[in-house]
Amino acid sequence: MTAQLGAAAVLLVIVAWLAACAEAGLARTTSYRAEEAVRQGRRGGARLAAVAADPTRYLNLALLLRVASEMAAAVLVTYACLRAFEVNWEALTVAIVAMVLVSYVAIGVSPRTIGRQHPLNTATAAAYVLVPLARILGPVPQLLILLGNALTPGKGFRKGPFASEAELRALVDLAERESLIEAEERKMVHSVFQLGDTLVREVMVPRTDLITIERFKTIRQALTLALRSGFSRIPVVGENEDDVVGIVYLKDLARKVHISREAETELVSTAMRPAAFVPDTKNAGDLLREMQQDRNHVAVVIDEYGGTAGIVTIEDILEEIVGEITDEYDRELPPVEDLGDGCYRVTARLDLGDLGELYGLAGLDDEDVETVGGLLAKSLGRVPIAGATTTVDVTEDRLDPALTGLRLTAESPAGRRNRIVTVLVEPVREAAGAEGEGEKS
Repeated sequence: MTAQLGAAAVLLVIVAWLAACAEAGLARTTSYRAEEAVRQGRRGGARLAAVAADPTRYLNLALLLRVASEMAAAVLVTYACLRAFEVNWEALTVAIVAMVLVSYVAIGVSPRTIGRQHPLNTATAAAYVLVPLARILGPVPQLLILLGNALTPGKGFRKGPFASEAELRALVDLAERESLIEAEERKMVHSVFQLGDTLVREVMVPRTDLITIERFKTIRQALTLALRSGFSRIPVVGENEDDVVGIVYLKDLARKVHISREAETELVSTAMRPAAFVPDTKNAGDLLREMQQDRNHVAVVIDEYGGTAGIVTIEDILEEIVGEITDEYDRELPPVEDLGDGCYRVTARLDLGDLGELYGLAGLDDEDVETVGGLLAKSLGRVPIAGATTTVDVTEDRLDPALTGLRLTAESPAGRRNRIVTVLVEPVREAAGAEGEGEKS
């Protein structure tokens, strides 16, 4: 009798081993792989495609088969040990130790390793058993899932146990290591997950970088600003930059002027569109879906005090997924380009200390800004656009006594956000001091 119980337990362990192997193989078999197996005429491809089309049903069926076989084997081993040993605690100890080792090694480690190493072969073999078994059992696995949901706090699993976000990320990393996807594709998938935790204020263009136009300006002035700045959408403000009253589109301005040249003298407020406002704490993924549904390309971001924090566009959100969007004109620029006669073309991000070294200035540092672009914007009192010029006084701590200032000129913008990337720096000496003072734009 004991030998028969042992043989039955071994048979059940084998069934549990096969079920665990099927679980691991099915978990790593996608519908794409199944369809590819059908196209290649692989034996059992049709059954595999049927399983891959409803993976939750068959995964839970394999799980049920494994658990049932494993538990039944444990009961038989315990019963056999109770018949073989006179002392109950000895019998229970042997049964527990035996089943722990069997469950861990024979059912836990070994089949899962094989299933992960050969997922397609394992899943194809499992499909021959699971498809007819699913017809026999019918709704039993689904009823057990519903029972588990009823005992689970909260909403539970409505379609069976799915992988967590961490497990999905791990699968993506594994796919890259196995050369199933490229490194950039892996980064993109991770970025999609991260977008769900990204706030609008993390992707917006801050107010300090905004080009705006007052509502009392004319359409001609708005056209000039759009062409000089390179922006096709410009916020229209009222009393101050916190009072955004609308968005003016370059194509709307061009259309009005094309219809009637007299429209150039009309106020820009007659051509603006209503602005959409969103809080800076809004989820970026939710905003992207709303902008797609509303066919809205730009939104004004409001901070907790009701002031304008910046603007956000669809491109700003998409860049969180696909990375920086550049065009064919973007290129890597040297930080400093010597133009002769003491003139330099420098990047807007050049440190003020480095600029001071070019002209022998020890006191060019500024407490408020650290870069040439920041110094240009501070001196102008606004966001610089192409052609904006100002002169910075450098009469202190200079090695050249004839040097009285530096003329900074913003050059053509570049990139999707049309930021000023280079600044032309010219020395202003005593002979040309009167000519270079003041500012113009």
